Order: sequence, then C-alpha cells, then structure tokens
Amino acid sequence: MRVLALDHGSVRIGVAVSDELKLIATPLEYIPAEPFGGVLTRLKDLVRLREIELIVVGLPRNMDGSYGPASLKAQAFVAALKEALTVPIRTWDERLTSAQAHRFLREGGVRREQRREKVDATAAALLLQNFLDARDAGANA
Repeated sequence: MRVLALDHGSVRIGVAVSDELKLIATPLEYIPAEPFGGVLTRLKDLVRLREIELIVVGLPRNMDGSYGPASLKAQAFVAALKEALTVPIRTWDERLTSAQAHRFLREGGVRREQRREKVDATAAALLLQNFLDARDAGANA
C-alpha cells in the first residue's frame, strides 16, 4: 500500500506517490483543478491503480504558522475529497514546498517551460517526503 500526496492549487493539483515501503516520494503528475468532477475521477483511478491507503493534502500556512486564504481553499478541497473518497485523508504543512520545487528544478537544469509542467508534482513529492520522513522519525523515536 502507498501514500498519495496532493499539492492543491487553483489551476493545477500536483500529485506524488510513495513507494510500497513508504520511504521514497516520487512526483507523478498534475491534474487540472477544474472541473472538480475530473479531479475526483482521476483521484479515484489513482487510489485504485496505485493501491493508496492514505492521501496527504498540503495545507499552506504563513511563515508565522497562521492560516491564510489559501488554507481555507485547501480545507474546503479536503472536505470535498472526504465526501467523495473512502481512503483516509490528512493535511500536512506545506510551507515553502513550491519555492523549494522551483529551486530544485532550476538547479537540476530543467528549462523554464518544462518547470511549469513539473513544479506542482515536484512540490507534492517534497510535501510527501517531509511527511514520510516525519512519520519514520516518530516511529524510531
């Protein structure tokens, strides 16, 4: 069983998946955020095909830890997912994942045009890796 991570955005939703041991996160794709029915259809397919046992959704927070307008949108997105999907859904702090994804791709030599295509899934992978590392550290503590 695997963990799926979603980096929610108003235009695109980045998607990443863990390996079966839940140690390594891999960018998978992005899903256009509209129409929402298309998002649900794709997520249901991914849950079934990838044998997903948990979905982690990035929850944007301000640097001081407070929640802003983007957090409210992400929370509404999570509520809608919980209504439509049977797999458990958690939120996870996603501060700076998009900035890290841009830097990671830029330093990796990915061209600007290609970065737009890859940044959302890369941000989801960074979010998921942070989640997996924290879960693993907690299990070993």
